[in-house]
Amino acid sequence: MGLLDSVLGSVMGGQAAQPGQGGLGGLGGLGALLPIVTSLLANDGAQGGLGGLGGLMEKFNQAGLGHVMQSWVGKGENLPISGDQLGNVLGGDLLGQLAAKMGVDPAQASGQLSQMLPGLIDQLTPHGAAPQGGLGNVGDLMGMLGGLLHK
Repeated sequence: MGLLDSVLGSVMGGQAAQPGQGGLGGLGGLGALLPIVTSLLANDGAQGGLGGLGGLMEKFNQAGLGHVMQSWVGKGENLPISGDQLGNVLGGDLLGQLAAKMGVDPAQASGQLSQMLPGLIDQLTPHGAAPQGGLGNVGDLMGMLGGLLHK
C-alpha cells in the first residue's frame, strides 16, 4: 500500500479504493483526488481562486450548507454531503475543472469529493476550529497529511 493509499484510507474511515473505482494506479480516481483537494484547501491553491479553507467555508455558507462543513471542522460527528449538494456548492465551472483534472465526469468527481472532504477536513482541523491563517500552502498540507499517517 502506497503513501496516498494510506492517507486516503485514513481520511475516508478506512475505506480503500476498490477495483473499478479508479484506484491510485488508474487515471483519475482517488489518487488524482488528493492533490486536487489539497489545492482546494491550501492558501496558495490554484483551484478556482477559492482562498483556501476559508473560501470554501464561505461557498458552503452561501449555499446554505455552512452547518455541514462546520460539522467537519468541529469535534462532533461529520454530517454527510451528497455529490449533488457538493456540486451546487462548488458550481459547475469549478466542478468541471476538477473533473477534467481527475479524468472523470462531474458527477463522479462530486461523488468522490463528497466521500473524501468530510474526513480530510476533520483530520486537518483536530482542535475543532479552522486555523486563523488557514491551513497553509500545499506543501504544508501534504506535510500535515504525512503526519496523520504516523499517528
